[in-house]
Amino acid sequence: MRFTLLLVALTIYVQSYGQSGRPVIQELSETSLEDAGFNRDSIDNLIQLIIDTPPKDFRGLVVIKDNKLVIEEYFWTYWRNTVHDIRSAGKSITAILLGIAVKEGLVESLEQDVYSFFPKDKYPNINSDLKKIKLKHLLDMASGLDADTDRPETPGQAGQWMAMDDWKEYLLSVPLVNTPGEKWVYADINALLIGAVIEETSGISLKDYAQEKLFDPLGITQFYWYSNTSGQTGAAGNLYLYTLDFAKLGVLILNEGKWDNRQIIDQEYLKSLINKKSYSAEVSKWFPLADHYGLMWYKSQRTFGNKSFDYLFASGSGGNHLVVIPDQKMVIALTSSAYGPGPGQRRSYNILRKVLAALK
Repeated sequence: MRFTLLLVALTIYVQSYGQSGRPVIQELSETSLEDAGFNRDSIDNLIQLIIDTPPKDFRGLVVIKDNKLVIEEYFWTYWRNTVHDIRSAGKSITAILLGIAVKEGLVESLEQDVYSFFPKDKYPNINSDLKKIKLKHLLDMASGLDADTDRPETPGQAGQWMAMDDWKEYLLSVPLVNTPGEKWVYADINALLIGAVIEETSGISLKDYAQEKLFDPLGITQFYWYSNTSGQTGAAGNLYLYTLDFAKLGVLILNEGKWDNRQIIDQEYLKSLINKKSYSAEVSKWFPLADHYGLMWYKSQRTFGNKSFDYLFASGSGGNHLVVIPDQKMVIALTSSAYGPGPGQRRSYNILRKVLAALK
């Protein structure tokens, strides 16, 4: 497997867990491009195009097909053992963690209302309107809460609470502005409340829950997930992973929530995560690279080359994408530091397009 690297001395200081070194990948054997069904010239041309095209902030491309590692390429000062901020793609990992909480009985149903998870005597300022909001509404970005990523003046927008030492009580007090389930509005508060439910029911931080229930079983030994001084984890993003480990999370979805024959995610929950497609017009208007949304994952159908692909994907600022294509038994992870407005999202989409068009 070829690595595109600029070998420089670089020390990255991150909060990490477990032993240092390469992630455990014995579960994934390698295979050639040809055996996986790809045209080698097309992939080689794509890699060279990435190298030759500025800005030089695309970081990693990993493709896994049929549980075999097909492509693993890194660029510039980035390599396999560098954790990377996947930004809002972390929301989709939070959704996976809720599926684990369902399997473990911490959550009975996505029909449960948010209010029921937070005792009134412990949270006296909790908004009673949360009785109207179900977990499914949070997962679909349709909670109706007065929060909008694109409107900083809304009380639930991240800028209002992110710097707080303890944001949970504030989040629980944000009012409704729409009927839950009525309208899709992208806002970080939805993922934060999912994380808060897991923290409240498990008794530990979302970061620690992720380590114990998800990352350790998959051999993910190095990660960082921002938490405030009260131990509340930023469930909407701020999760740093290796690109290869990012891809392994997609493999878990492809394998029906199983890893080494251990059922990690509730199977019925996982079916909903893969198949639910909602709020099409609102989603595609806000994010043209997607057609639908459901359980904090985007869903799309596209034709690349002469093939049609139905896929779901996690997406973070800068073009950080985890793409899962069930029909092809394929996962594509793309990491990029082109944060903020710019070419990041469209570039990653174009790389995805070229990878899939290279399938024979």
